[in-house]
Amino acid sequence: MKKYFELIAPCHFGMEAVLKKEIIDLGYEISLVEDGRVTFLGDDEAICRANVFLRTAERVLLKVGSFRAETFEELFQGTKAIPWEEYIPQDGKFWVAKASSIKSKLFSPSDIQRIMKKAMVERMKPAYGISQFPETGSSYPLRVFLYKDQVTVGIDTSGDSLHKRGYRTLTSKAPITETLAAALIMLTPWKPDRILVDPFCGSGTFPIEAAMMAANMAPGMNRSFLSEDWKNLIPRKCWYEAMDEANDLVDLDVKVDIQGYDIDGDIVKAARANAESAGVADLIHFQQRPLSALSHPKKYGFLITNPPYGERIEEKENLPALYKEIGDRFRALDDWSAYIITAYEDAEKYIGRKADKNRKIYNGMMKTYFYQFMGPKPPARRREQN
Repeated sequence: MKKYFELIAPCHFGMEAVLKKEIIDLGYEISLVEDGRVTFLGDDEAICRANVFLRTAERVLLKVGSFRAETFEELFQGTKAIPWEEYIPQDGKFWVAKASSIKSKLFSPSDIQRIMKKAMVERMKPAYGISQFPETGSSYPLRVFLYKDQVTVGIDTSGDSLHKRGYRTLTSKAPITETLAAALIMLTPWKPDRILVDPFCGSGTFPIEAAMMAANMAPGMNRSFLSEDWKNLIPRKCWYEAMDEANDLVDLDVKVDIQGYDIDGDIVKAARANAESAGVADLIHFQQRPLSALSHPKKYGFLITNPPYGERIEEKENLPALYKEIGDRFRALDDWSAYIITAYEDAEKYIGRKADKNRKIYNGMMKTYFYQFMGPKPPARRREQN
């Protein structure tokens, strides 16, 4: 008999609409969209499919309760009222892995974690008829959000963050996460029949994520998930079926033109190794090439990139010349579009063109801007030929 749950998928702030569309496309009903997370309804199979297929979610949480708490006593009682024995077996390992508090009277993460753990033990003592829990079995880490004194409690089904696809063993100096790269590509009108070039490819994240999308390759195919061990909640066959579905959808014969350039030869080697690990090396052309050599004979292509933005003071003085060159090279590309994520606030000034759209995005704690310079659409007949 299937179990039905409310599931929470956290994401980068500003990417909620992209994640919402992904979840709907997977066939699940959205129940709530908030800053930085989307809540949806699904069964045990949905836990597996969401972990395997969602490109822009940071993790998938199984929501177990929500209540108001302005005091630690209310936090204790609210936590104790949750039927933990329905989720955590007698030998399960359980703890509050992370507690975050915004605009709430309770704000000490360590106190929240300690009190909730105590309340869980008190709830499960009579349920299991024991006073000591061995915690030798599978892990059930909690993630707790407090917002305006409303407590939302979820058990983490993913384990490692979903941005850890399993392919990126080598990284460049300022990498962009896989989930954010995927979300940014989805914000563009790029399709696999259009050229995509990243002239600052670093460890290859933009080209690799684009190639995985083009080949219909699920981002979670090559990794494991914490809840695979939850035999009390998720039948093993649900995981097998999700992986079988993912494997059946892969199309490595897709024709694409995806290119990644970087001035650093060692970084290009790392990008190639990452693409090999992801299974898409044959779909991407990586090359050591400076920005000054950026050109392409084809029309209607896409630049999607994360250029340097001067994390160190000594780099900042180079930024005007760098962004001017980005603008020069972009103008030389006939009818192309450019999508640039950067924390450099004078980017438009030196690129020499105001962006058609500009979206503010938090990359971790850093405020960045996603500048969108849109070129013309190719003629319909040309698209059909492609």
